[in-house]
Amino acid sequence: MIVIGAAALLFFGPDQLPKVARKVGNVVREVQLTSQSFIREMERAADEAETREPARSPVEHYADPTPAPHPAVAEPGPVHGETPPAP
Repeated sequence: MIVIGAAALLFFGPDQLPKVARKVGNVVREVQLTSQSFIREMERAADEAETREPARSPVEHYADPTPAPHPAVAEPGPVHGETPPAP
């Protein structure tokens, strides 16, 4: 911190350093306020989404409502040389 302060003092001079420090402080404050506002908005949207749809487990969320039949239970297809059954 001392090295950065000394470099800033040499670069800006003693007259300009307080003005530059205030401007940097204002920019940092604006960035913090903007990021806090963004975080609050994202949390609000997440809370709103949670209240709109009922809570489901991740398995229910991604599960296919019509599971495929087990290969051993599936109906056999036509044997080689046979014609398939009519629908």
